[in-house]
Amino acid sequence: MDIYGEITNRIISEMEKGIIPWKKPWIASGAAISHTTGKRYSLLNQMLLGRPGEYITFKQAQQEGGHVRQGEKSHIVVFWKFLPVIDEDTQEEKQVPFLKYYNVFHIDQCEGITAKHTQPMPNSATADETAESIIAAYVERESVSLEHAEGDAAFYQPAADRIVLPLLAQFAETAEYYGTAFHEMVHSTGHMKRLARLETPAHFGGEEYSKEELIAEIGSAALVSHCGLETPQSFHNSAAYIQGWLRALKDDKRFIVSAAGKAEKAVDYILMGT
Repeated sequence: MDIYGEITNRIISEMEKGIIPWKKPWIASGAAISHTTGKRYSLLNQMLLGRPGEYITFKQAQQEGGHVRQGEKSHIVVFWKFLPVIDEDTQEEKQVPFLKYYNVFHIDQCEGITAKHTQPMPNSATADETAESIIAAYVERESVSLEHAEGDAAFYQPAADRIVLPLLAQFAETAEYYGTAFHEMVHSTGHMKRLARLETPAHFGGEEYSKEELIAEIGSAALVSHCGLETPQSFHNSAAYIQGWLRALKDDKRFIVSAAGKAEKAVDYILMGT
């Protein structure tokens, strides 16, 4: 059976049923967020705050019926605010950015405040021997750096030839963890010293970027199936992910067929010698 053609046809069939909502397969962790809104702080503020968790202002803590413990030191959160200023020469009004800040406290510096947005890690995905052997053989053979970090990102960095993944414990499903790992591994096959798909940097959302995402996700789906890990939920989520990127290509399903051919080469490269 042509597994790539079969998976491509199943993906197209799934997408033809209508819009499929995509769900991020891991629980976000390791980020500093606002206790009030649940939103992540900017990268600069992540560095200023220093550790993950929920943060709240002194007044917000009081409004929720809690309070900051005596003696606790605050942390600053910075933001840009545009203020109208009259130009002395032209007398025209222009908007000038000013860096402002406010003070926040981690909720463990408070009493009477409990986390609203921080989700516990599922700890329900388990290691799979077949998938682990494929990953280990590939990264050793190709000298690809593979790192795990508690956070909210999975990516391949061509310049450093580095894959970064969330922790296994952040995934609820085994298939979703390995699907994410395989997705980034397929990206890594595009490096110039391998299959040379990533010849030039592609901007996010552009046609080349979209095509590469299709290749990576179809390759991922094939590898998950190869390992016998596929579940209806994981396949459904892969189809949703592909559908989202296909919209950037104006729903031209020919790109899926083209991507499937390149995905096949990537998967064969990853499985070489296994």
